[in-house]
Amino acid sequence: MKAVFKMADTVDVIGVRDHERLVLEIEESDPACIGLTFRAIYDGNEHEKFLDQLDARIRSHDKDIERMCNFHYHGFTDSIAELLKVRGECEKLKKHVLTANRELQDSGRDLVVKATELEQHRIIQRNIVAAVEHLQLCLPVLEMYTKLNEQMKNERYYPALKTLEQLEHTYLPRVKEYRFSQIMRENIPKLRENIKEASKSEFVDFLENIRKHSDRIGQVAMQQAQKQRNVEENLLKEGVRASTGTDRGSPISPPESESHDSTNPFDEDADELLDEDDDEEEISAQDMVDFAPVYRCLHIYSVLGSREQFETYYRSQRKKQARLASQPPNNMYESLNGYVKYFHQILGFFVVEDHILSTTQGLVTREYLNELWEMALHKIVAILRTHSAYCTDATLLLQIKNQIVLFSHTITTYGFHASKLLELLVELKDQYNEILMKQWVQVFRDIFDEDNYTSMYVETDEEYCRVTDQFPYHDGELEKQSYPKRLPFSEFVPRTYHQIKEFIYACLKFSEDLNLSHTEVDDMVRKSANLLLSRTLSGCLSALIKKAHLGLAELIQITINTTHLEKSCVFLEEFISNITGAPADSKHATSLQGVTIFKDARNEAEQQIYRSLNAKMDDFLDLASYNWKLEESKGHSSGYLMDLIAFLESNFIAFNHLPGKVAQTACMAACKHLAHSLMQFLMDPEVKFVSMGALQQFNLDVIQCEQFANSDPVPGFRDGALQMTFLELRQLLDLFMTWDWSSYFADHGQPNSKYLRVSPQRALTLLEKMKDADKKKNLLSTFKKNERDKKKLMDTVHKQLRALAYGTS
Repeated sequence: MKAVFKMADTVDVIGVRDHERLVLEIEESDPACIGLTFRAIYDGNEHEKFLDQLDARIRSHDKDIERMCNFHYHGFTDSIAELLKVRGECEKLKKHVLTANRELQDSGRDLVVKATELEQHRIIQRNIVAAVEHLQLCLPVLEMYTKLNEQMKNERYYPALKTLEQLEHTYLPRVKEYRFSQIMRENIPKLRENIKEASKSEFVDFLENIRKHSDRIGQVAMQQAQKQRNVEENLLKEGVRASTGTDRGSPISPPESESHDSTNPFDEDADELLDEDDDEEEISAQDMVDFAPVYRCLHIYSVLGSREQFETYYRSQRKKQARLASQPPNNMYESLNGYVKYFHQILGFFVVEDHILSTTQGLVTREYLNELWEMALHKIVAILRTHSAYCTDATLLLQIKNQIVLFSHTITTYGFHASKLLELLVELKDQYNEILMKQWVQVFRDIFDEDNYTSMYVETDEEYCRVTDQFPYHDGELEKQSYPKRLPFSEFVPRTYHQIKEFIYACLKFSEDLNLSHTEVDDMVRKSANLLLSRTLSGCLSALIKKAHLGLAELIQITINTTHLEKSCVFLEEFISNITGAPADSKHATSLQGVTIFKDARNEAEQQIYRSLNAKMDDFLDLASYNWKLEESKGHSSGYLMDLIAFLESNFIAFNHLPGKVAQTACMAACKHLAHSLMQFLMDPEVKFVSMGALQQFNLDVIQCEQFANSDPVPGFRDGALQMTFLELRQLLDLFMTWDWSSYFADHGQPNSKYLRVSPQRALTLLEKMKDADKKKNLLSTFKKNERDKKKLMDTVHKQLRALAYGTS
């Protein structure tokens, strides 16, 4: 047991030594390495023992500190006692100093007061003398400054600018050491800027007012240009050679008095000038305007060295106003007044600019104005093109053209070109022609609808003269006849001719005042007339001819009418040359296309006649009702065919008024159509059987057609020409009725064949129909020898025809 306690004591001693070692390491080790020591402490299991050892170490150090303090305490207490003695002596010395100071202050106080008073009086005296001297020096400066303020207040900016110059360069240098001088000097740039801004404000008011009243200036300018133009035209009419220039009015000088403060661009008497009698001396458009704000502002900016700035500002503002002036009024296209106002405001703007150019040096230049005009002209042309496109009234468009011409003439007198406006007039001319042609479409339609399509009758010489005055028609034989006289054409001929002339007159109005030569006017009118003839009149005639309700009589009359209108084209050529003043035999003159137009219309009418005639014939042919099983013919022609031939004979009599070729063509076409229709009856696939009796009856109808052809219904045919249309039918019928197959086969393909026009195909078709008819008829007679021989012969012919038709044996 003792051994155990001894071993425990040994362990405790070892643990204490380890803890002392750790405390020493903490005290002596580098702080950067102390972490290892703390690590060893935390890793151990004897934390409380380490803390006990640490507390023991602290108590040890406290004892050392206490011993050291006890050792030095006596010296410290001695020093404190000595310091307390020194403090008492200092207090006594301070009391003695304060007593001496108080006694000195009491003895010198009165002297200081008197000396101070004397000093103050001398300073006041010196200041009064200096103030009087400086006031005498400053008074002129203050007077000039007061004068400057008065001039600014009264808006006399140019004298104020001169006063400011004197103040700055003459007076202020004399008082430059004073603060108010510095303040004035610092205010001088502000005063200059105020003068600039005030004059600029006046100038801005001028710009605003001039923009509002530009249309009045333009109105006066256009009125004067119109008067000048009228004078020149009168001189030309009288044959007087006189050169006259456009009076732009005398230049306006800047007002002598700088005190004029009106910003209204119009003089007070402007309204009176507009109302003066025309007989008095004319007033220039520029005389209505007071340009003083412009001149003042320009001069002020020039004096201040900012002329370029003012020029730039002026041009930029006027360029903006040019854009505004180029804007059209609302709904300008609805009436002429909108266009007039538009031209006035543009013209007024450039009249003002032209005057500025002539009365100032460099504020605006010709190059700048030309550039401004080009910009405005481009916009003007675009706006006029857009708004005029809405115009559908020829009268309004003609008035617009006159305003454009007057505007171009006026603006040209101010040195601006107007070539693009003249090009625009060419476009408007085309639009004008289109509007006229649309109007004339209705005119021609009314004429055609109101016409009765019968020849005109005149009862008196007055009526005859009225017709011949309206339409160039002369017939010597007709003039010898007594009244009433029958004219070959209907009323629509003179009315149509008269309306063509009216259209030409209307086109000629547009070419007036365009500075075109007689040849150019003639060419313009001829092109317009050609458009009327080739599009409007041609279209109306074509629509008329195609109307379903027109009969043959109406179509025939239309053909006659177009013939006379065609002949009148030469008179239209002469008429155009007379009213345009161009030589009739000019090589450059455009020929009228009327001859071609009327020929085409007549050809169309003729074709319609042929179609109508064939349609009428089809109505009769639809009544045909053949009994193809007929055993014997009736002995006379069919009733429908007799009615058809009677119809043709009566209508061909009416064709006598048509040109011979037309009547012959109609007659030939009718015969061909009749022959073709009859052939179709025979070849109709629905007809399965054809008896010999039916073929004989059909032969009687063909004979009737041949007799009609031989009767020469329309004169002028060569012998046998009409009969040739029925030759194929005749040869086919003769072949079957005579049963002459030996000749047919022997001469087939020969030019002198008796049945040259009979094709094997048609002969085979008709033979098959007759064969089927005989087969059905002789079903019970097949044992008779004659019938067997006939059937054998028919089979032989059928076989040979098939060989010819299809190349088979």
